Amino acid sequence: MIIIGEKINGAIPSVAKAIAAKDADFIRNLAKAQSDAGSAFIDVCASVENSIELETIKWLIGLVQEVTDTPIAIDSPNVRICAEAMKFCKKPGLINSVSMEGDKIEVIFPLIADSKWECVALLCDDTGIPQDSEKRLEVFAGIMKKAKEYNIDPSRLHIDPLVQMLCTSEDGINTVVEVIKEIKKQYPNIHVTGGASNISYNLPVRKLVNQAFLVLAINSGMDSGIINPLNRDMMGMIYATEALLGQDEYCMEYIGAYREDKFGPQKLS
Repeated sequence: MIIIGEKINGAIPSVAKAIAAKDADFIRNLAKAQSDAGSAFIDVCASVENSIELETIKWLIGLVQEVTDTPIAIDSPNVRICAEAMKFCKKPGLINSVSMEGDKIEVIFPLIADSKWECVALLCDDTGIPQDSEKRLEVFAGIMKKAKEYNIDPSRLHIDPLVQMLCTSEDGINTVVEVIKEIKKQYPNIHVTGGASNISYNLPVRKLVNQAFLVLAINSGMDSGIINPLNRDMMGMIYATEALLGQDEYCMEYIGAYREDKFGPQKLS
């Protein structure tokens, strides 16, 4: 699974405090820990007021790149901030995110068309979040039409089927599962991603719900996730699920990750 480390996000109180205090060591340590845990991308989301968002993202990206070569996932609801922040990255990473809202795709897709940058695309448009699978797949079709127009290979896209709170959902995650399966059926080499923690908002013992969701989602075809790689139980669940689904030949990835101390009882140094 492609792990997008979610921890450098100003929406997290401890990170917001570090950003406000310009605690560089806190950010560096968080970046290195996520990289060491197996993140393929380090998500960087400032979650500050618009007037200082770009300078904050620049500062955060600089700190991450001081301690790891893991590519950056630039995370902002403002695609123009994402576009500007690309200039601060030493290597191609991931844009998080575009959708069919407004001109988001028209801003980002031309910039990444002839590059190795990847992109998260959400299945929503100017009408909001579609509440059924049919409408979400219609949005997906529009995104793929734009991708073809800009010659962006499906393998560079991470489609977010929009994971919402379980406690307010009428059908559990049936809609998400149906959308994931259809997306992978149409484009086997495309990635499907999502914020695993979204599912458990307002529920007790959220980690259990997140882990259970990931098992179901991976089984449906999700192969990318915006998660906390420092959650050893969750990482173990991911490796175990992939092994059980036959995605890990002879369980070598599972065994290797255990030996590298990425899950299970933490080994004493």
